[in-house]
Amino acid sequence: MTDDDRPMTDGNRPLELSREEMAAMMEAATERVIDHVETLPDQPAADLDGAEERAEQLREPLPTEPTNFDDLLDLLFDGAIPKSLNNPHPGFMAYIPGGGLFHSAVADATNRYVGTWFAAPALTRIEANVVEWFCEMVGYPDDAFGLLTTGGSMANLIATTTARRERLPQNFLDGIIYTSDQSHHSVAKAAVLAGFPPENVRSISTDDEFRIRVDELERAIEEDSEADGREPFMVVATAGSTNTGAVDDLDAVADSCQREDLWLHADAAYGGFFAMTDEGSDRLAGLDRADSITVDPHKGLFLPYGTGALLVRDGQALARAHAVEADYIPDWDPDSGLPDFSQLGPELSRDFRGLRVWLPLKMHGVEPFRTELREKLELAEWANERLRELDHVRVVAEPQLSTLAFRADLPDVAGEELDELNQELLAAINRRNRVHLSGTTLNDRFALRISILSFRTHREHVEQCLEDVAAAKEELLD
Repeated sequence: MTDDDRPMTDGNRPLELSREEMAAMMEAATERVIDHVETLPDQPAADLDGAEERAEQLREPLPTEPTNFDDLLDLLFDGAIPKSLNNPHPGFMAYIPGGGLFHSAVADATNRYVGTWFAAPALTRIEANVVEWFCEMVGYPDDAFGLLTTGGSMANLIATTTARRERLPQNFLDGIIYTSDQSHHSVAKAAVLAGFPPENVRSISTDDEFRIRVDELERAIEEDSEADGREPFMVVATAGSTNTGAVDDLDAVADSCQREDLWLHADAAYGGFFAMTDEGSDRLAGLDRADSITVDPHKGLFLPYGTGALLVRDGQALARAHAVEADYIPDWDPDSGLPDFSQLGPELSRDFRGLRVWLPLKMHGVEPFRTELREKLELAEWANERLRELDHVRVVAEPQLSTLAFRADLPDVAGEELDELNQELLAAINRRNRVHLSGTTLNDRFALRISILSFRTHREHVEQCLEDVAAAKEELLD
């Protein structure tokens, strides 16, 4: 018997698992995950006490010996995962919550490559379906297209690069980008990463509702148009700001961009999917006029983190900005109708993001997602009404979508002292660990935020939130 005829041993395949081993791992992991998900309402909304110490305890050298899988599950579920902000918790209303639909975890098990059409035509078609569904959700025409990304930051970067290639194909260093003082920090970061000097990003002030002042925007565009060495080319409007959920007057901004032939990008990472509802569509009027739109399915469609999207009105613009050739990649015709996602953005290697969106949408249909989004809009309005009934509490940003901001307001306390009092109020609310809120700065003053978006958050959880706000206020102020 030759060496080639001898059977392989476990020592020759050190990373292969037997069927029995794989089944045991799946069973053990499934039990822990299901227990974790089922007990979410009973867990604290956040537990960061001792988290830094625990993190330091987990510092370790390169492992040289194997560790039992059950012990690793214990380490993760008992020692590491709990010491964090519990963003899937129904009471987590800090920042923009991400719920994490369980369905998508099942979808991620296939490990297929869909960056090029030839590698997996049927699966690439599934991901293309998802992109086309998103285009339909925001009201885009049939020839619009896009791609799935890791999140809104990457989508904003790809949008900025595409706008640069479309509007400033040669010397782009004079290009000027306009956005509001409430835009997400990834907008300015995208401009810098796309090669623009930081001073080329104009921050336009906002009105009393934290929406971009269109009159100041138009004035800034006019001034730059008349100056040597400046070339206005792009406006980034916000459709649901992180601070307050503010939505710019998208129709008015679109009118300005149309007159000046500027690329309009809408950062709708948080707010875009509310366009699926009648109420949200009204508040987002003009979104479909943008040249490109960022949306985050891991926000408005409740999917796991790492699922964003960029949609472009002219579906061919992404290919014009990103497509390149290589000997080891099969030829691709942008007019074929067969998408090569690697030619539409910066990533060649990428995970199969489409399946984690496709599976829950196919299982449930789109209507339950609309129902959940409508509920979040209604809950934010209800929370706004209840907060206004509390003494010494002032709503400083009413909900335009599902986020609102408020602060304690005492007639004999002001300035830094009042800011410190509101920070103490936030800490007192979060110490109760039924809900978790976050703070921000609005008009140079500290404010508390309630952001309602998780599919697990319902009326009873918002009631708990308001009970804790009232109790913490009594504790500190009365």
